[in-house]
Amino acid sequence: MSGRRVPIRHSLVTRLLVTSVLIAVAAIAATAWLATRTATRAISQEQGRSLAENRSVYDMLVGYAAAHPDWSGVRPLIEERAAELDRRITLMTEDRAVIADTHSGPSLHTARPAAVVDPLNLDLGLTGGTDRIDRRAVGPFRVSAAESAKLRELAEKQLSCIRSGADGEIKEQPDGRFEIIVTTPDPNNLASRCSSDLAFESPRTGSEPKALRSLSRLAGRCLNLDEKTQRLEVLPDFTAYPVALPPKGRDERVVPQDALGARVDAAGAARINSCVEKSRRTLLQPYVAPAVLLFITAPDTGADQTTFTLSGANTIRIVTVTGAVLVATIIVTVLVGRRLVRPLQTLTDAVDRQRPAPVSAPDEIGRLARALNDSTQRRDRAEAQRRAMVNDVAHELRTPLTNIRSWLEAAQDDLTPTDNQLLELLHEEAVLLQHIIDDLSDLAAADAGTLRIHPEPTYVRDVLTQVVDSHRGTAHAAGVDLTMQVHDDPVLSADAVRLRQIVGNLVSNGIRYTPSGGSVTVTAHNNIITVRDTGVGIAAENLSKIFDRFWRADESRNRATGGSGLGLAIAQQLVTAHGGTLTVQSTPGQGSLFTIQLG
Repeated sequence: MSGRRVPIRHSLVTRLLVTSVLIAVAAIAATAWLATRTATRAISQEQGRSLAENRSVYDMLVGYAAAHPDWSGVRPLIEERAAELDRRITLMTEDRAVIADTHSGPSLHTARPAAVVDPLNLDLGLTGGTDRIDRRAVGPFRVSAAESAKLRELAEKQLSCIRSGADGEIKEQPDGRFEIIVTTPDPNNLASRCSSDLAFESPRTGSEPKALRSLSRLAGRCLNLDEKTQRLEVLPDFTAYPVALPPKGRDERVVPQDALGARVDAAGAARINSCVEKSRRTLLQPYVAPAVLLFITAPDTGADQTTFTLSGANTIRIVTVTGAVLVATIIVTVLVGRRLVRPLQTLTDAVDRQRPAPVSAPDEIGRLARALNDSTQRRDRAEAQRRAMVNDVAHELRTPLTNIRSWLEAAQDDLTPTDNQLLELLHEEAVLLQHIIDDLSDLAAADAGTLRIHPEPTYVRDVLTQVVDSHRGTAHAAGVDLTMQVHDDPVLSADAVRLRQIVGNLVSNGIRYTPSGGSVTVTAHNNIITVRDTGVGIAAENLSKIFDRFWRADESRNRATGGSGLGLAIAQQLVTAHGGTLTVQSTPGQGSLFTIQLG
């Protein structure tokens, strides 16, 4: 066996090689992935920075366009921002005519613009909002300075009211109105209450009605409303709803804003909002600058975004390094594998020749060698115990079989009469032989793991009473006083039959080793059962052997006087099967105490 070579597919070197290659490939792939992710993250960060710059420039130009009717004064603004960002900012008309350019450089006539600057049609991808018209484009909807001052006074009153239980600040809107921003928690909803008390709900000022009426007419035409029976009511925040006109000569009844949902469905509301937005563009168009193309590029190259390319030389370099790493990994794995396999081969030879394995080093292989040596020693001890057990079993079976054979041969030779006394002797020997076989069967089941118990709630008093009653005759014949003491009436989860067998073996052992005039006492309290005798006791050096099979304290005793030596071994196996423990305490000349603890 030792001369046979291991197939390559089963070789440890092959497995180590495959494992190392897989690890190397995984490491290289992980490194490449990490490098790619790092580069991608860096590029993303650069692109994010560029996008943030583009947004800032876009927002600045949209704000300028919303407040100016043309681009004539934009150059100083973009030159200052271009210097801050170290970028080239170019504005062109939609037909690519240059309006303003901060640097000279490559032509941008075919380049892709960063955005279209139009305050009436915002780029939602850059603004992140939902309103297509910039709020700073107010045009005819801006309130006058006097009206703005009045609104400021109302806002300050409202803020003073709010500060009775919260805090806030006043923010001026592009149209000259003011908004209250609550900056602390407002559990009492003071903002809404103070606004209601002061009637501050975007009141219509003197300069707005004309613009709002114009917006209402334009939006009404977009909606095809019958101007004789309906008109569109547009509020200063540009929300709108249709109003039914009363018959001629009666006061107009304005429909409250919160009734809009009941009068107009979702599709109708969307159409109203679309028409209002379209009409706002028409009114605001003369007040804002026209749409232009925005280019934000590098001053020298004219590039508009960060790019990342992998050249041919870099590709070859990556492949070369990867191949070198793989070759180095294979060489190192083969050398290390040979070094690891050598002591394993030595261990294999030692096992094949059934000799102690050399312990070469305090590593895993050394531990394996020690484990093999220990296993060999345990095997030798087990073999010795097996031989001793076979001898003991043969000895125990030989005695009753020899007796049976002797009496039968004597009966055949007419040396003894075949009467009831002979049958009684034969029956007694057969019972002893059956007892030995039953004990061996229990131990074999325990060793094989097939010893089964059936635990159920069991009254301990009943079990002990049965054991004591069944052994009372034997105890009386031996001159031993057998008593029982049970505290309360404990109930344990146990197999009643096996529990009787356990206690019975201990009681039988106590009676056998207790001289005439002594006593055996069985007690129970909670989950503990004890059997105490006043017998000969057990020497301290023999306590560790008390549960060994076929062991007797007095080697001169035979089956009739000292039992087979299996009773205590069986009792311990049964207690272990119950999940309990069986211990012994003994003093020579004073007796022994066996303690069973279950649960």
